Amino acid sequence: MEERRLGPVVGLGTSNTFGGDSELARRVVAAALDAGCRLFDTSPMYGGAEKSLGFALTDRRAEATVATKIWADSVEEGRAQFADQLRWFGRVEIEQVHNLVGWEEHLPWLEAECDAGRIDRLGVTHYQVGAFDELARALRSGRFFVLQVPYNPLERECEQELLPLAVELGVAVIAMRPLGDKSRLPNPPPAEALALLRDFGVSTWPQALLKWALSDERIDAVIPATKEPEHARENAAAGEPPWLGPEERKLVERLAQT
Repeated sequence: MEERRLGPVVGLGTSNTFGGDSELARRVVAAALDAGCRLFDTSPMYGGAEKSLGFALTDRRAEATVATKIWADSVEEGRAQFADQLRWFGRVEIEQVHNLVGWEEHLPWLEAECDAGRIDRLGVTHYQVGAFDELARALRSGRFFVLQVPYNPLERECEQELLPLAVELGVAVIAMRPLGDKSRLPNPPPAEALALLRDFGVSTWPQALLKWALSDERIDAVIPATKEPEHARENAAAGEPPWLGPEERKLVERLAQT
């Protein structure tokens, strides 16, 4: 699998997947690791997924890059979430302020944890276009090194300002919802249309969508979520070149609209 600034380009998201089911998490995470994935994104917001991920990584923690989040209105609550994360993961490679909640209040203590070596990098996330101006303001503070935003053929608003800004500032980008939002899922195309992408290593519609996002060199990683070990393996296969050219990306965009 190709590697960019955050390691192998296909990771695993945990929103609406295994939640508190630690045995299911173990199977899915093992499949992802065996397929070459290293980035695992989670959050206190995801119904027990953090703890389950920690369990799943018990014997393989050194292979993983954990990207979790602080989702708290107060510093006290945020510190409590971080204490749990240290217990489950030992340390955090990427700590993100989830949906910008209290980002200015959380920054001082998060930066102190970076200085202490318990966090490697700080990031910031949001999924709503209406928050993108505030995301840009947070990035311009110069205190975040990872940005996470939605990016798929039906959600491209980050191309307008955030992706160019990330390039300008040297910020790594994680694409959330690369397979689409539940309310706006790109429809699977006919098999004959998908066959046009076979030379690019595409055999499934999710692979086409992941290739579409990763063919934008500004994207460092995609984090498709799944509760199926086989899907984790199939998704990982999309992380290998060749990448789509402009015409192939346009094809995926047209197919996603049908």
